[in-house]
Amino acid sequence: MVSGKPGGLSGKGSSPPRQPISPPSSFLFVVLQAKFLSQDQINEFKECFSLYDNNHKGKIKASDLITVMRCLGASPTPSEVDRHLLWHKIDRRAELDFSTFLNIMYKQMQQEDPQQEIRTAMAMIDRQKKGFIPVSELRAKLTKMGEKLSEEEVDDLLKEAKVGPNGIIKYEDFIRRITVPITNY
Repeated sequence: MVSGKPGGLSGKGSSPPRQPISPPSSFLFVVLQAKFLSQDQINEFKECFSLYDNNHKGKIKASDLITVMRCLGASPTPSEVDRHLLWHKIDRRAELDFSTFLNIMYKQMQQEDPQQEIRTAMAMIDRQKKGFIPVSELRAKLTKMGEKLSEEEVDDLLKEAKVGPNGIIKYEDFIRRITVPITNY
């Protein structure tokens, strides 16, 4: 025990010990946990994060970030992941800790609205603005643009669609069907 010295733990006239200041990411972790994310979400994120923590150091490779995020249901593009890493000043060859990962997931969740993203894309195909699009045109866009889907992936998506007799899809119904959250996986 140290006594009689400034900052000591005992003794008359000594000042109380200084409390360590948490780094910003730890502070942010607590704020996010308390205000914006449920304990169940945090537990789910931690479990998935731990699967990619190969060295058991509480960190994942930045190169695994997109995979971990997608495993948790987020849909970041590679450029979005690069922006997150740049914002946190993390090199793609580096690692990130759980509190940083949690911050990135929170930001990604805030900017994603899959229904609106799909609705915007469908509206671009729907030139007449009637709420319907031809299956053939949807298939062409899904297999040739953006993150291209395979024919099998498109077939799986279209199984969810109610295709009209003339090969037309009412896209609001389609959007609702394909963006329903998975309850048990």
